[in-house]
Amino acid sequence: MEIFNGMASDTVEGRGHWQKAQRSNGNGACVEMRRLDNGEVAVRNSRFPGGPALVFTPAEMDAMMDGVRNGEFDHLAV
Repeated sequence: MEIFNGMASDTVEGRGHWQKAQRSNGNGACVEMRRLDNGEVAVRNSRFPGGPALVFTPAEMDAMMDGVRNGEFDHLAV
């Protein structure tokens, strides 16, 4: 299966299940992630489980996670 950005996330196959943060408050407004067999990571909005998935390389995920850890995106949080 070819996996690409914008494909329906409920068709994305990978390792394990879609995962969201444990601190999720259960209202369905969460980002979910799934590791793909090729090492990339798919990301989707849990409110739209069949909606589009964005696919990131390991290097892209590392850069984003580093920015999150360093507080670079704190201004985006509500």
